[in-house]
Amino acid sequence: MTDNNNDGLLTGIGRVALGDLLRRSAARGGDRVALIEGERRTTYAELDADANRFARYLIARGLRRGDKVAMLCNNSTAMVAAIFGIQKAGLVWVPINTMLGVDDIDYIVGHAEVALVVIDDNLLANAGLAALFDRLGLPRVVVELAGSGVPAGAVAFKAAIADQPATEPQVAIGERDLAQIMYTSGTTARPKGVMHSHLSVYFAVLGNIGDMGIGHRDVATCMLPLFHCAQHVTALSFLAGGNALVLMRGFDPAALIAAIARERITYMVGLPLMYAAVLNHPSRTDHDLSSLRLCIYAMAPMPKPLLIRLIDELCPNFALCTGQTEIYPMTAMFRPEQQLQRFGNYWGESAIVNDTAIMDDDGNLLPWGEVGEIVHRGPNVMLGYYKNPEATEEARRFGWHHTGDLGVIDPDGQLMFVDRKKDMIKSGGENVPSVKVEEVLLRHPAIANAAVVGLPHPHWTEAVSAFVTIKPGMSADEAAISAHCRDHLGGFEVPKFVQIVEALPMTATGKIRKQELKATHAATFEGVGA
Repeated sequence: MTDNNNDGLLTGIGRVALGDLLRRSAARGGDRVALIEGERRTTYAELDADANRFARYLIARGLRRGDKVAMLCNNSTAMVAAIFGIQKAGLVWVPINTMLGVDDIDYIVGHAEVALVVIDDNLLANAGLAALFDRLGLPRVVVELAGSGVPAGAVAFKAAIADQPATEPQVAIGERDLAQIMYTSGTTARPKGVMHSHLSVYFAVLGNIGDMGIGHRDVATCMLPLFHCAQHVTALSFLAGGNALVLMRGFDPAALIAAIARERITYMVGLPLMYAAVLNHPSRTDHDLSSLRLCIYAMAPMPKPLLIRLIDELCPNFALCTGQTEIYPMTAMFRPEQQLQRFGNYWGESAIVNDTAIMDDDGNLLPWGEVGEIVHRGPNVMLGYYKNPEATEEARRFGWHHTGDLGVIDPDGQLMFVDRKKDMIKSGGENVPSVKVEEVLLRHPAIANAAVVGLPHPHWTEAVSAFVTIKPGMSADEAAISAHCRDHLGGFEVPKFVQIVEALPMTATGKIRKQELKATHAATFEGVGA
């Protein structure tokens, strides 16, 4: 794994490797704070040294270039060091959603051919997971967060790095080497392993620094899970610039508000529901949040009344950033200056790192104003799906990456999302974008969240069906919600079925599991006369 030539550092002048981002930030300002976790402060020099020590530990265990290391962790200082350590060692990082069931984790670990697992102690305390790793005989490095102890046969992260040198190991890394396999959250099939090289993630990081205007003294939130592509690349983008990240394991509006004021956070990254919770929290007005200069939201559109209040009361600059695991985010940005100029599910302009276009089913690029599939090309595109050449080929037909999203570019060059191709509802011969109906539902003052799906219907083929949650302290019934929809939608777009639920099925990253709703309620219209 070593390279003893004298061509600069390891692989020569043109080296592109993700671990270098951290080393360079440490070289520019080792005493700067990189990570803030509660009362703990970790400098760039300390973080880089721990990453180097972990890389050396992995190499000393006999792991070789290209071996896979799984990670079942929630946000922590040790997790960040371990991620960099894996990639400095020339190994492949395989993050796993910590909310997955044991069966899915078993599948991912086996499919990826994992050689070692890094896991939080409180997660390893799960009897099912412990039994799984015992059965597989996988070595475990345990991050001690909850004080649950380290079982026999495993090693604590602190112990693993304790006696290792703090200098970076000399490992030859090529820019197209596999850096990570990130598994998508499948709802109807097994998750697919998305392969990214050092180069593809590196380009996404550099593009984000430019598009987001990241400076050298910014402080950013890191509360979305780092096992998700959006938070991972955002964290790398700020760390590459020598900035500070405030780590949080989950969303707590009171704790977040206090952290913004205490740490003078300048960038917040969250979901619309998180921003609403901060805006409406009783402690907000007791804290100085004026340090915020850009708030980024993702995963869902921002309701117009909420956005107007947020810009007026919380932060003057909001931006929507979009992307995919397959083409490392971001790929498009709905910029602050556009936010109050147009409303709807706008994704804005293409990011500086990739091309964006609209394509029909025959591979023809469409002019502005015509609806088709959103496609991209650029250096941030994945290497492909691990062990799935058929899906890889399907995703890159006609020389472009296919997102599976339908969109249109308006006369001002702004990209507007129409729907997921698979979520477009076919009702009575008409196409009904589920997101259009959801946007209208979210305008209702009592509705906190909404999901719209097409359920099988003997007459309509699919019936537009809505599932909504209600804001605390407010009330609404199905009839009132239907009346609200009739005021804003065409007759064929109005939900034929509305159900108020306590909660919507969600992934760990805040996406609604629409396939689960469709499967659970598939028989709703059985026996209805055609």
